[in-house]
Amino acid sequence: MSRKSGPLPCWILLSLMAAASACSQPPPDPGTITVAMAASPNNLDPRMVADSYSVRAHQLLFSNLVRFDDRLLLSPCLATEWNTTDYKTYRVKLRQGVRFHNGHELTSKDVVYTFSSILDAKTNSPMRGGLRMIETVSAIDPYTVQFVLNEPSGAFLVNLVAVMIVPDGAGRDLRDHPVGTGPYEFVSFAADDRVVLKAFPEYFEGRPRNNGVTLKVVPDDIMRGLELRKRASDLVVNDLAPDIAFQLQKEGLMLTTAPGLNYQYLGFNLRDPVLRDVRVRHAIGYAIDRQSIVEYLRRGLAAPSVSMLAPTNWAFEPDVFDFTYDPAEARRLLDEAGYPDRDGEGSGARFSVSLKVSSATEYNRLQSAVIQQNLREVGIDVDVRTYEFATLYADILKGNFQMYTLQWAGGATADPDILRRVFHSQQTPPGGFNRGHLNDPELDRLIDDATLATGMEERRARYSKVQQRVAELAPYISLWTETNFAVSQPDIRGIRLSPHGDFSFLRNVSH
Repeated sequence: MSRKSGPLPCWILLSLMAAASACSQPPPDPGTITVAMAASPNNLDPRMVADSYSVRAHQLLFSNLVRFDDRLLLSPCLATEWNTTDYKTYRVKLRQGVRFHNGHELTSKDVVYTFSSILDAKTNSPMRGGLRMIETVSAIDPYTVQFVLNEPSGAFLVNLVAVMIVPDGAGRDLRDHPVGTGPYEFVSFAADDRVVLKAFPEYFEGRPRNNGVTLKVVPDDIMRGLELRKRASDLVVNDLAPDIAFQLQKEGLMLTTAPGLNYQYLGFNLRDPVLRDVRVRHAIGYAIDRQSIVEYLRRGLAAPSVSMLAPTNWAFEPDVFDFTYDPAEARRLLDEAGYPDRDGEGSGARFSVSLKVSSATEYNRLQSAVIQQNLREVGIDVDVRTYEFATLYADILKGNFQMYTLQWAGGATADPDILRRVFHSQQTPPGGFNRGHLNDPELDRLIDDATLATGMEERRARYSKVQQRVAELAPYISLWTETNFAVSQPDIRGIRLSPHGDFSFLRNVSH
C-alpha cells in the first residue's frame, strides 16, 4: 500500500450522497435506540449459533450464568456464587426471583435443560464442543446446579460465559420467537431487515433507560454512515469503516473509543494441497503489510496482532513467532516450498488461491484488495470473492474455502480456552471452531495439558506454550486487534464500551 494514500473511495462516495441527508425521518419513538449493523442475525436461539451478529441480539434478550468484567475476570450474572473443591465438581447458586419474559421464574430446571439440549448430539449445537468436559448436570434444589466433569478443569467456569440460559422445554421455535431473561423482550424479527425489542420492566438488574432497541440491518458501509448523518439511526458500534467514522466525527457526531479484543485474521483451509505447507502460510504472513492496513485503512483504530488473545488479556504471551513485512523472505520461502518465480522477473504467478470475504463493510473489500496486491507482489495470484455474511459463514463451516477473512468477537477471545475450541483437532465443526481442520499432535498435547491446569498461574504458563506452537504453525495469519468504537448522535448518553465490544451497554443508553 502506498504511504501517500489519499482519502478513501468510501468517503468520496459518502460526500457525493450528502444530498440524501434530508430525505429520511428520525425513528418514530424517541425513546427507542436504533442501532445500525452490517448483517442480520442468523438465529435468535443462543444454543445454535456462533456468528457475532446473532450474539449481539442474544446479549439483549438472554442472560448467562457468569460474565467477564472489564478486567476479563469472572463476575456474577444469573449465578450469585460458585465453588469447587477438586475442579471436577462445581456447584453454582442461582439468583432468586429472576423472571423470563413469559413470567416464568428461572430455576435450576431451566439451567439443566439449557446445557442438556446443547450437549445433545441431535441438536448439532456449535457450542457442544466447548462443553464436552461435562459428564452430568443436575438440579440439587430449585436454585442450585451441579456440574460434574469427566476430568478436572480450571477453565470450566469460563465456558459458562458463552451459554445463554433458555426456558425449560424450549424447542426449535426459539430461533424465531426468543424468550429469555435479558433486559429486552422480543417483538419482531425480519431477516435482513431488523430485530425489534422492547424494554423488559422486570429485568433483574433494573428496567433499561430506554423504551427499546431496534437492530437495523444496513449491509452497505456507506449507507450506515448516511443512516447516522440522516439521524435515521442513533449509533453504530464497530461497524463503520474507520475513515467514515473519522469524517462523521469531524461533522459533529460523537466518537467513543475503548481498548478492544476483537481479532481480525486470515484463515486457511489446511486440507488444501498448497496451503497445508507451513512454508506457504509463512510466506503469506511475511507478504502482508499489516502496519499499513492498521495505519491507513483502520486510521489507527487497531494494532497489529500476534495472537487471538489481546495484549490486555491476562494469559497473553508476547514471546511468540511473528511476521514482519518482508516480501523478500516471502519469495524465498515460496521458492523453497517448490513454487518458483517462473519468468524470473517477479511478475508471473507462482500459483493461484481464492480469498472469501464478507460484503458487510466497504472496509472488508478495501482490506482484501490490499492483501491481494501484497500477495501479487510476491507472485501469488489471489481471486477475491465477496459474499453476503450468511453465505460466507455457511461456506466456512462446510470447509468450502481456501482462504477467508473473519473477525472473532471480543467475548469469545477473553479466555485462553478459545485456543482449544479453535485449534484442537477434535474441535472441527459442527461441534467446534477448528474450521481449517488443523491437525497437529504436538499442539493437541499442549492444549490437553493446558485444559487440565487449575490455578491462574499454571494456566498462563501452559497456554503460553500453546500460543507459541500456534504461532509457529500459522493456521491463522493474525492481522489486527480492534479498538472498539461507537459513532453516535451527539444527544445520545450512556455509551460505555466494554473490551468485549458487546451490546449489553445499550440498556443504559438514552436520548
